[in-house]
Amino acid sequence: MASKEQVAKLLVTIADTLLEVPARAIGVDPAIVQGFVQGTTTGAVDAAKAPKGKKTTAYQRAYKRSFKRVAPKYKKRNGEWKKGGFKAAVRQAHKEAKK
Repeated sequence: MASKEQVAKLLVTIADTLLEVPARAIGVDPAIVQGFVQGTTTGAVDAAKAPKGKKTTAYQRAYKRSFKRVAPKYKKRNGEWKKGGFKAAVRQAHKEAKK
């Protein structure tokens, strides 16, 4: 089985080959297109290696559950918030989450 590096090189080669013909057709130097492809793949790899966000706390999870449970009481039938409903739902959810 091929390693990740070999697969990456193969995919870059395929992308270069596929983009050479349209680049020549519109009059762009294929080297520029290749540089663009290299830059985007490098950026994608860097984005995939980005650090993950912080772990949610037990309180945040409890608040989320209680807010979802409480919210419908403060909404109209069409899904809009009643007047002052969001603020009241937030207060009620915090109150329940503290328990």
